[in-house]
Amino acid sequence: MPARAGRSGRRQGEALSEPGSDEATCPRCDAQSTGPGLLEAALARENLQRAWKRVKANKGAAGADGLSIEATAAHLRTSWPGIRERVLAGTYRPMPVRRVTIPKPDGGERELGIPTVTDRLIQQAASAAAAP
Repeated sequence: MPARAGRSGRRQGEALSEPGSDEATCPRCDAQSTGPGLLEAALARENLQRAWKRVKANKGAAGADGLSIEATAAHLRTSWPGIRERVLAGTYRPMPVRRVTIPKPDGGERELGIPTVTDRLIQQAASAAAAP
C-alpha cells in the first residue's frame, strides 16, 4: 500500500513509538502544571466558605462515611487541618462513592453515586478556584 502524502510508509495501523503530544509525557494531573497557587486558592478560607454554602444549599445525602452535612461540619472542625495538609501534599484520596439506585419514570432503575460531604466540599472549592 503506498504511503500517503506527508507520511512515511512505515507500519501503518500501529501506534507510533514516540509520543504524538506533550500530554503523553506531561499529563494534566501533574501538580506543577496546574498553575501556581491553584490549590492554595481553592483552599482559601473565603473560597471554602462559598463552597460550603453551595454544598449545604444542594442538601445532598450522606456518602459512604454516613456523615450528614451537619455531622460533617462538626467533624471538619477538628479534622480539617489534616485534610487540608493532605490535599496540598497531593496525598488526599476521596472516599469511595456510595451507590444507590433510583427509579426511572419508565419503570427501570438508574444507579447514582453519592460522594461524601467532605469530598463534595473539596470538589466545589476546586471548581470555583479553577473557574475563570
